[in-house]
Amino acid sequence: MNTLQNKIAVVTGGNSGIGYAAAKEFIAQGAEVVITGRNKQTLDEAAKELGAVGIISDQGNLQDITKLAEEVARKFGKIDVLFLNAGVAAFMPVDSASEEHYDSIMNINVKGVFFTIQKFIPLLNEGASIILNTSVNASLGAPASGVYSASKGALLSLNRVLAAELAPRKIRINAISPGPVSTPIYGKLGLHQEALDGFAEVLGKKVLLNRFGQAEEIAKAVRFLASDDSSFVTGTELTVDGGITVNTLS
Repeated sequence: MNTLQNKIAVVTGGNSGIGYAAAKEFIAQGAEVVITGRNKQTLDEAAKELGAVGIISDQGNLQDITKLAEEVARKFGKIDVLFLNAGVAAFMPVDSASEEHYDSIMNINVKGVFFTIQKFIPLLNEGASIILNTSVNASLGAPASGVYSASKGALLSLNRVLAAELAPRKIRINAISPGPVSTPIYGKLGLHQEALDGFAEVLGKKVLLNRFGQAEEIAKAVRFLASDDSSFVTGTELTVDGGITVNTLS
């Protein structure tokens, strides 16, 4: 059964990783999908592979956000699913974190998400679904993740507030919090390959299932929140982490 038949979905950062996998899952379930990205070449390639509409947009740029909403409105009018997947991850201890480090994460992960939702609210059909891509880092308290964790914690708070604000229009909003997932984001942490391999090995051992997740596994959870299968679910956090939260916080 196609659970997203005749739905229009927008996936920010849909040119790779979880966003790409979610867009692919949405399309397989019958949706028409718009993906965004900052790199034209990778976006065009992803859109062609998926059979999606690709729109260049930087979530950290408010003008881009406005233009994205305007273009989606011109092409489709209203939409049914908004997956706020785009984000950045960088790690630095509090005592050495710079203003640039703080702003680069908060501008994209928090400010960009907030204003993307604001611009898209008029485009959402009654009963639409918004999904925020957060992270178990909001709860784990991992060293050197202060700004990144704070950005994801802010989204979890926003999730609860918007659930109340949007309920009169029957618009649901939920957060997906992945644990360690094999995506290109780990290659963007500024670590050498040897250090990256060591980091992955240590982190993987903390997962009860003893492995990293796959983007496709997260995408299936996102699809659940996007579809009417989750019609009585709003304002909640769905943790998909292989048990790392239980193992670390217990």
